[in-house]
Amino acid sequence: MTSWLLDPLSRAYMQHAFAAIVLVGVICGVIGVFVTLRGLAFMGDALAHAIFPGVVLAFVLGGSVLVGALIAALLVSVGVGAIGQGGRLSNDTAIGVLFAGAFALGIAIISAQRTYARDLTSFLIGSILGVSRTDLVLTAAVGLGVLTTILLFRRELTLVAFDRTFAQANGFSLWVYDQLFLILLSLTIVVSLQTVGNVLVLAMLVTPAATARLLTDRLRTMALLAALIGASAGVIGLYLSYHAGLASGASVVLVATVLFGAIYLFAPRTGVVTVRLGRRLHFGHPERDVFPTDPG
Repeated sequence: MTSWLLDPLSRAYMQHAFAAIVLVGVICGVIGVFVTLRGLAFMGDALAHAIFPGVVLAFVLGGSVLVGALIAALLVSVGVGAIGQGGRLSNDTAIGVLFAGAFALGIAIISAQRTYARDLTSFLIGSILGVSRTDLVLTAAVGLGVLTTILLFRRELTLVAFDRTFAQANGFSLWVYDQLFLILLSLTIVVSLQTVGNVLVLAMLVTPAATARLLTDRLRTMALLAALIGASAGVIGLYLSYHAGLASGASVVLVATVLFGAIYLFAPRTGVVTVRLGRRLHFGHPERDVFPTDPG
């Protein structure tokens, strides 16, 4: 058992991979709480695809894929905000238009290249085992910036997420905070590309946060739980990938999905199986309070 745990840690590329997946798990978990509460899963998926041309251009020009994705993400975020500001079109409509156009642009660029498919596969499914020290530093820096911004503007982001009418009545600019959130979401997606890839990034944004939502109603606790679940799924998934020879990104997402399923069924207060079992026990013993109210 000891060798099963320690053998992967003896390899430098696995050390980088573990550090990267923990960072991504925490970042995606925290911002994923706001994605889930605001019902923006589609927007997260669309943004993940809309940055495709930035990745392709960076690859064609021989530059950093992460930098190319970052520039594309910022441009798309600003474009969504600008189109949605007019009021005639929603942000969902704007991201739908830009997502389709940007993705088509990326396909057009790579179709003009003679060799591209094999090299861009890592963008689609992730290449966490190829994370370099430079990538790790960039991920940590961007992640720290995202988490710090969320901490500084947590009150405004929470208010806009839960009650937009009240926030606007109290003088908050919905456009400013929507734009801020889109930029933070785009940055999170960019730093997640190297680990789980474009196809699976949505799962890391939504699944840990959805799992945490089943366990608590408190926003702060939900964010902490989502970060813990995201990081834990990443570590367990990497061990599974290393020892079973599975794709790393898929392994991480599968572990996160299994955790969600377990909590969905067996969460103390909301689990499908737990609630039904509790009702049966309660009916058999009326004097017992199966789910006592938490005084805190």
